Amino acid sequence: MRRSTIGLTTLLLLVTGGLAGCSGDEPQDTVTEFLNGWKNGDLSKVGFVTAEGGKIASADVLTAIRDFYGDLKDQPLAVSTAGDPEESGDIATTPLDLKWTLPGNVTWEYKSSVRMTKRSGDGWQVIWEPTVLRSELETGEKFRLRRVAAKRGTILDANGKPLVGPQKVIVIGVSPEKITDLVSLTRSLGAAFRKIKVDVDLASLKDRVAKADEGAFLDLVTLRRADYDKIRDEVRPLPGTVFREETRQLAPTRAFARALLGTVDPATKDDLDQHPDELTTGDQVGHGGLQGRYDKQLRGTPGLSVVIAAEAADESVQTQPVFTSQPVDGTNVKITLDTATQNAADQAVAAEKQPSSLVALRVSDGSVLAVANGPDAGGVNTALTGQVPPGSTYKMISAYGLLSTGKVTADTAVDCPKTATVGGRTFKNSHDEELGKVPFHVDFAKSCNTAFAGLSAELGADGLKSASSALGIGGDWNIGIDAYTGKVSDGADPAELAAATFGQGSTAVSPIAMAAATAAVAKGGFQPPRLVLDPAPAAAGTAGTLDAKSVDALRSMMREVVTGGTGTALKSVPGKPVHGKTGTAEFQNGSDETHSWFVGYQGDVAFAVMVQKGGAGSEAAVPVVKRFLTTLDK
Repeated sequence: MRRSTIGLTTLLLLVTGGLAGCSGDEPQDTVTEFLNGWKNGDLSKVGFVTAEGGKIASADVLTAIRDFYGDLKDQPLAVSTAGDPEESGDIATTPLDLKWTLPGNVTWEYKSSVRMTKRSGDGWQVIWEPTVLRSELETGEKFRLRRVAAKRGTILDANGKPLVGPQKVIVIGVSPEKITDLVSLTRSLGAAFRKIKVDVDLASLKDRVAKADEGAFLDLVTLRRADYDKIRDEVRPLPGTVFREETRQLAPTRAFARALLGTVDPATKDDLDQHPDELTTGDQVGHGGLQGRYDKQLRGTPGLSVVIAAEAADESVQTQPVFTSQPVDGTNVKITLDTATQNAADQAVAAEKQPSSLVALRVSDGSVLAVANGPDAGGVNTALTGQVPPGSTYKMISAYGLLSTGKVTADTAVDCPKTATVGGRTFKNSHDEELGKVPFHVDFAKSCNTAFAGLSAELGADGLKSASSALGIGGDWNIGIDAYTGKVSDGADPAELAAATFGQGSTAVSPIAMAAATAAVAKGGFQPPRLVLDPAPAAAGTAGTLDAKSVDALRSMMREVVTGGTGTALKSVPGKPVHGKTGTAEFQNGSDETHSWFVGYQGDVAFAVMVQKGGAGSEAAVPVVKRFLTTLDK
């Protein structure tokens, strides 16, 4: 649609090119008065005649000039003479330079001329004709602004293959005047949408219908063609439904890294209000995720064209522009996501009823291979920005701290009582388990909280922070989009330190932070995760190394978790051996609900899974991991 007002302060600058003198018998005097009057909005000192020789009032000329502005009425215009008048008998012609400043500070400059005629007793008078503003202008026409759309860039994978591209969609809506039974319509639509597992807010439909203008299209949901075809025969016959086909920039599937990629949709009212000089109704805008973060780069800059058209001309009619500022197409954003890994991650979390997140990294270079949130998290990217306690997955970090400082070895006997009291606070194990004095690697594999609480004083607050930092927790790394790197407990008192040693207390992490820490163990040194390759983010982070002997021991302990500890359900997973650590994270005092965690690696892929309110790590997170690795192996 045309934007009829541009929202800039009207400004008409006229530069008379050094002409001097008052209106009199010389043509340059008349030009001076004309340009000054045009500038000041008062042409009363200038005499005018039409091209046919009839007189015309100066006020009517000023009105006509301003009417011709059309869509440029709020745009600055500078007019100056481009030379001296040339006389030929009773006619004098003065060349003019016109300079418009269009939206976006685009300059449109061209030449015109004004003719004058000398009449007996009246001196030189301006011949008023539309060509003074532009040679092509005719009576009844105006300048019209048209936007020239820029081609939107896309999001590419590491191989340069588009992850997002144009796809046909169907917008399902209702037309209030066609509805015969709103209650029945709402019920039938709800049943159809549930069939394809799409959540649509129909609770407000009654109110929207009541407030709708005549002929309104009330959109309900936008579906990919494949989803629409599944319910087409159910929704098409419903009295009141209407449909519109559009093309949108979409990922391969609806679930594909949805929260990470974001969406591209028509500009909302908020978009238009926030960017009045950049957007207009109908523009495609990125919302959320990478599409939102890099929207300006992806969107590019639209061009402008000026056309001359009659007042009632249909904008869809092609009119040859008299000026065009070419658009600047958007540029692509290149990321590390791997399609096969992302699909496996999406499928793994989709089968989990509770909200869950999975992040997978390539161990060797830190590339983010998958970012999944499910079963239908929309734009909520918990995988990158969640801030939750890590539970017993943090024993991986505490164990590294203990091993690297020589406080224990994998074979050191460490007591695992049913309960342990530290700093006046009593800690217990899952299911009140009691192992007695066993090698440290058994405490780790069986996830004994009391053993780690008992070792907290040996580790110390500084030891916890040092180990966490070595594995990237709380680090200054940047993947090109918001990601929470974690916050480590200060271990301010013995009880807090004991809790933090096995992933409770005030320590908070995100799945990507734990995936990066796990990848560090697998690699033997911290590698800052990377997601956006181009434009590469500043301050991407610094790599580091870990103590080789301690890492070797920790890897063996993480393998034992799978072979004989809390993650044995992963023993049968195809492919290379799986190493990992389960976690059960309490997140609210006085509540028995816990988040379920598993972090691990297989070959060159490290991953972290968190299931909100999923119970123990072995109950929810491990099955998600099993589905992920099994699908990835196919």
